[in-house]
Amino acid sequence: MTIQTADLCDAHEDKLAVVAPMFASYGGRPAFGGPISTLKIFEDNSFVRKALESAGRGRVLVIDGGASMRCALVGDQLAELAVRNGWAGIVVYGCIRDSKAIGEMDLGVFALGTHPKKTVKRNVGEVDVPLAFGGVTFHPGHYLYADEDGVVVSATALL
Repeated sequence: MTIQTADLCDAHEDKLAVVAPMFASYGGRPAFGGPISTLKIFEDNSFVRKALESAGRGRVLVIDGGASMRCALVGDQLAELAVRNGWAGIVVYGCIRDSKAIGEMDLGVFALGTHPKKTVKRNVGEVDVPLAFGGVTFHPGHYLYADEDGVVVSATALL
């Protein structure tokens, strides 16, 4: 599947929401897409591990980390877990770490930035709830497509 968000916008403008440009690409897969699964967490990535331990089946995990720039929600071990379990990508409204290693993995990873510090583990968060950031609401089961030009979301599969 070739993903080009600009072409998707041209062909399906009325069906897409475009996320504000805020993310940097860190994964070894520069373009990715699939059905959305969501997590709402804050400086605690316990639920990230639980999500990525499940079969990804080409899904994209969208993590609302409250835009925290004080720790990383995804590192190389969690990214490797995502690759092993068939996730297409991860979008983090927050930070990641181990960016060099993640950049060598066959996984799409977008985040606000990097931070070397790990999170606390309190086992707190919400799973598969609508998330709102970047001017877009991310609904579980809707579709996300991302590439070098940005991130778009659709209620239906476009590819």
